[in-house]
Amino acid sequence: MKRYIFLLLVVTFFVSCEDVIEVELPENDTRLIVNGVIRVDETQEYLPIEITVLESSSFFESNTIASLESAIIYYGTPNLDAPEILEGGGVSNLAELPPGSGLWVPDPSFDSDQRISVSNINEGDVFQLILNTGEERYFATTTYVKSAPIDSLEQGTETLFSGDETEVIVTFTDNGERDDFYILDFDFNEYLVTEDEFYQGQTFVFSYFYDSDFELNSNAIINISLLGADESFYNYMTQIIVQSGGDQGPFQTPAATVRGNIINVTGIDNTQVFDNVERTDNFALGYFAVVQEYKESIIIDNEKN
Repeated sequence: MKRYIFLLLVVTFFVSCEDVIEVELPENDTRLIVNGVIRVDETQEYLPIEITVLESSSFFESNTIASLESAIIYYGTPNLDAPEILEGGGVSNLAELPPGSGLWVPDPSFDSDQRISVSNINEGDVFQLILNTGEERYFATTTYVKSAPIDSLEQGTETLFSGDETEVIVTFTDNGERDDFYILDFDFNEYLVTEDEFYQGQTFVFSYFYDSDFELNSNAIINISLLGADESFYNYMTQIIVQSGGDQGPFQTPAATVRGNIINVTGIDNTQVFDNVERTDNFALGYFAVVQEYKESIIIDNEKN
């Protein structure tokens, strides 16, 4: 009986010592989060334009759908004497479909087709994205960048540390007539960046290892993409991969704010030249890019491991 009384007193002591600790979390400024990477398959008829626009939130809360009044893409070839003027291109007015989804696509309600034909774009063409929230205006510009085909994908038998990794060997041939930057999408929000400084014009072969956390069963299909990139997009993705630790997609809110190419141009009255002088901290998260994509798939065979 004395033992039970002692235990009751101990429990009562610990319960009575519980205090509510209030942790003051830093208040982050709300920002737009824009997933504006358009992956172009030149065998298709139209660009797969899908711009996702969210709004960042405080700690422990999910991002919310951003409210926009309009989203427009201009495109064309820069004028040699005035690069801000685009020639021979056009405009694509976007609409949020379905409403409230945060997904903006070419507006099907226009009298004219707002889709952009693949046959109408060339390497080096410039694309401009303008987003209006009603109170603020955001602008981004990017250049269409080519990629290189994937020569082959094959499953290897090597491992790294645990012995449970799955090796995939990727082979592609770089174009020797230009300086190239690449972004590899290995599925499962796994990304890698590389540049051709040491293999320009050559065939490049390397291994990528999926650890046991992915639980790749036999006959699992992995989709691997090779994206072209300019140096700015390459640098952005390099920072994102480091900040995210490889465990989240590149358009989630990263651990530290990584600046993309989407700037706030609210109040700027020059419609030809956009700048954000004296507004270096006023920008959206995410990135706008139009890049060529080559995609291949591989079926995993666990008997090789």
